[in-house]
Amino acid sequence: MSVTAPRGFEAAGVAVGLKSTGKPDVAVVVNRGPLKVGAAVFTSNRAKANPIIWSEQAVKDGVVEAIVLNSGGANCFTGAFGFQTTHQTAEKAAELLGVSAGDVLVCSTGLIGTGDETFRARVLAGTEQGIADLSADGGEAASLAIMTTDSRPKRSVVARDGWSVGGMAKGAGMLAPGLATMLVVITTDAVLDAAQADAALRTATGRTFDRLDSDGCMSTNDQVTLLVSGASGIAPDLDDFAAALAEVSADLAKQLQGDAEGASHDITIEVRGAESEEDAVEVGRSVARNNLFKAAIFGNDPNWGRVLAAIGTTAAAFDPYDVDVWMNGVRVCSQGGPDAPRDDVDLTPRATDLVIDLKVGDATATILTNDLTHDYVHENSAYSS
Repeated sequence: MSVTAPRGFEAAGVAVGLKSTGKPDVAVVVNRGPLKVGAAVFTSNRAKANPIIWSEQAVKDGVVEAIVLNSGGANCFTGAFGFQTTHQTAEKAAELLGVSAGDVLVCSTGLIGTGDETFRARVLAGTEQGIADLSADGGEAASLAIMTTDSRPKRSVVARDGWSVGGMAKGAGMLAPGLATMLVVITTDAVLDAAQADAALRTATGRTFDRLDSDGCMSTNDQVTLLVSGASGIAPDLDDFAAALAEVSADLAKQLQGDAEGASHDITIEVRGAESEEDAVEVGRSVARNNLFKAAIFGNDPNWGRVLAAIGTTAAAFDPYDVDVWMNGVRVCSQGGPDAPRDDVDLTPRATDLVIDLKVGDATATILTNDLTHDYVHENSAYSS
């Protein structure tokens, strides 16, 4: 049920012709309260889609009544017409729900630079139809409507003693975050105020979605939203809530990694022994974005030399000749030199674990990425995305 698993939420997913396939393409999630708390984090790409520009302002007061999401068009670089379309979407939802347009967030995903009167008419029609179809069981339909190149929906639910957290996500390409990754909506029926929700979301996002770096490409439309209904009547310990939110976020991030366009390996890069967490993240992300390393993993080649070369481009504190590297449990590099034979490493499974020990401190970080494949290049060259 994803976003409708927690109490106080209704959702819907409808098809209005934005996708040429005829599949669902507009989703609506509504918070019925009693609390109407919302928080969101957005792409740090300076090139922002119209829905991002709208939602950044709308969420500032910490009140969110509903969110409308469409696939089949990013509504980015569509000028004043595109922003008017976003504004009209929020106004349409507000009119039908009897709320303020400033309390409605909007998200879009799809091809950048396209948008016309037909697009606008269909988004507005989808908003109206979606609100008419709202249901406490509508979370699964909503998760289908936000998909683009995704091969499957991403949903997650964590239940605690009397309260829960549920979420849905879309994303299969352009997975390189800057505060957020792709489109994600998370709901909870726990009792939280706006400041608590914002702090918990930023912490969870920073450790999960923000460390998914599949292909080094940052979207213009990334948004992660947390909606709080308070319908359980329970105000959980804030650490307990943070843990549940992080669990849902991590689960969704792993699902995004597992559905990355054309990937044949899901690579988990764990950096240990760093002087700081920032250093650990920098090292992990440098390896995750190294095309030579990613191509080697695609070829089932445990080429640890490419790992050290990638680490060497960072400003992190370490001695290149005192670094250990493990691939799928085999230490292939010790103190910057060869260790176990490469033939000892089996890289045929999809799950690939890379461990890097910098040996200069106690900080750690984990980055998720994928290999670079023929299918990825084909998928992103054969059609517009």
